This record gives sequence, C-alpha cells and structure tokens, in this order.
Amino acid sequence: MPQNSAIIFGVGPRQGVGAELCHRAAARGLHVFVNGRTQAKIDAVAADIEAAGGSATPLLADVTQETEVSKAMEAVAVDGRPLELAIYNAGNNRPERFLDVTPEVYEDMWRVICFGGFLAAQATLRLMLAQQGESEKQSLLFTGASGSLRGKAGFSAFASGKGALRMMVQSIAREYGPAGIHVAHVIIDGVIEGEKVETGFPGYIESKGEDGALNISAIADAFFALHDQHRSAWTQELDIRPFKEEF
Repeated sequence: MPQNSAIIFGVGPRQGVGAELCHRAAARGLHVFVNGRTQAKIDAVAADIEAAGGSATPLLADVTQETEVSKAMEAVAVDGRPLELAIYNAGNNRPERFLDVTPEVYEDMWRVICFGGFLAAQATLRLMLAQQGESEKQSLLFTGASGSLRGKAGFSAFASGKGALRMMVQSIAREYGPAGIHVAHVIIDGVIEGEKVETGFPGYIESKGEDGALNISAIADAFFALHDQHRSAWTQELDIRPFKEEF
C-alpha cells in the first residue's frame, strides 16, 4: 500500500495535463487524490489508475469554494498518508475581445485561475506544515501558461489571472521554502497536445507540425523533475515550450 499521498487539483479528461499528473504520481507509488468539478471525469481517472495497479480516490470539490476545498483537504488528512505532493492545475481559458469580456466572465476566470490557487495553497500548506517530518519531501506546484508572462491580445482575463497566480507563487515560495516545502511554478508556453484543443479547435495541433505542441507526458516529466530536486538546488520557476515555439 502507498505510504504517502498526492493531490492533483483540476483534473479533467484522460488526455489532459491533470489526469496525466495523476497517473504519473500513482506510478511512483503515491496514493492519488483526484480533484475536479465533474464526478464522471474524476471517477474515470481514479478507475483507470486502480485498473493499472495504482491507488486513487476521486475527490469532488470546486476549488473556488473555501468550504469545499477545506472539506477535500480534511479527507486527505483523515486518510493518514502524509501529503508529499500537491499540484494546482485548475484553470480555464477563452479568447475574447477585451470590450466583449463581461465582469462576470472576468471574475469567474480569476476565481478559478488565481483565487482557487490561493485557497488550495493555504489548505495544502497548513496540512504539510502539520505533517512535517512524516514525509521525506513536500512539494506544492502550480501550472502556469504563456499568459503568466505576457498578455496577448484577446486574452486579457486569462492573463490577469495567470499573472496574479505567478506573483502569489513567488511570494509563498520565499515564505515556505525555508520551512522545507518546495513551491514552484511551471509555465506551459505553448499549445498542449490534449483533448481540449483537439475537440475545441480541430486541426490546430496538426497545423503546428511535428512536435509543435507540448506532449502531456513530457509536461508531466517537467513537474516531477521539480519534485525530485535536492533541496540544495531547488528551481522556483520552470518554463517549457515546443522547440519551434516563438518566445
């Protein structure tokens, strides 16, 4: 039975970053708490992990609701396996002209991208601090994007949320790194070769050419490379992009 656990916030379809991170954590021998807002999706990911010989628990919670995040983390704490790894991968995106962005859309995107990260980070850090000494290492990682670095035309709401998340992560990395918790931010600077883009924008990935989109397995490699780092040489921010991507 797994001795330690991991929680991945923001898990969607199997061909997506969140689900891939869950499978990778399980393959490493961690019990994985699969968080998302859609029961069917997290059930499917947890079932796939179990079928492959891993250990997983679906954990339904809306990351923008404090009570739901707290309840989810209580389940992780009660489970008894020290939390070794937490990754905040929740996010949403929609290209839209600035003058067409409604206040409701702007606030909703900020709540998922940034406010949810704040709630998840607070709950995770409280638990990790309470469990210090029970796990050899503790990592809290966040998924960033091109919008973390620059605001492109048509992505004002998205870039606002991602930019704010990045600054928050820098702050808590400086505050909790000395406590032994590795806090890091992964900027995915390019289109992801996953189900969301394939179904939402048919033909777009093909238009990028061979290896023009980020492979989800390669993305997971980057996250776990951070988790594996020795504490004498931690990386706080890592940016990854296809070899042909402009930046």
